[in-house]
Amino acid sequence: MNTKKENKNKKKTWIQYGIFAIVAITLYATGLHTEVVGFAQRGLLATGLMNPDVEEIAQVRNNENNDEASMPNLTKADLNLKLIDAEGKTRSLKEFKGKVIFLNFWATWCPPCIAEMPSIDELHEEMGDEVAFVMLSFDDDFEKAKDFDKRKGYDLPIYAPASNLPEMFQSSSLPTTYIIDAAGNLALTHKGMADYSDQEFKDFLLDLK
Repeated sequence: MNTKKENKNKKKTWIQYGIFAIVAITLYATGLHTEVVGFAQRGLLATGLMNPDVEEIAQVRNNENNDEASMPNLTKADLNLKLIDAEGKTRSLKEFKGKVIFLNFWATWCPPCIAEMPSIDELHEEMGDEVAFVMLSFDDDFEKAKDFDKRKGYDLPIYAPASNLPEMFQSSSLPTTYIIDAAGNLALTHKGMADYSDQEFKDFLLDLK
């Protein structure tokens, strides 16, 4: 009797493993595994633990003494980066000089990139007129990035690199986000995902104008 029960349980277990395997293979075959993993990672983003410490950066930049000796050594951003926009036109990062720039490196095959994308979309909807958004795709096929943006209904400014990356923007991590202030200084480099719809981050961007 026990042997029959054990065999039945083993059979049930193998059926479950089989179902999981079929689901996993289907997700990978269709490319949906990236979005599934990205969706799961949004729970981690909700904790705020992955967000950059913009409060500390703001305190350094806005030193109360405001004298020359206490001012931080600001690094000028290298804007010599050529881009291809969604219409196929060649653009340059220099075009956005004078505005705060939100430069994000991402790809459709990168789960953390997918995880943070809704927060970037929300930020873009709210601050797109005040901040220049440059969503730089590292997909081998730029059409995948454009299709993803359209399918999700984001309407984000999608670009592909049209030149070698300046040394200061050469990152081995995706996603990586660079924030450049209106004076052309590199204000923030954040490697990894974050929740950019956070109010503290929005206030940080406004202070960079």
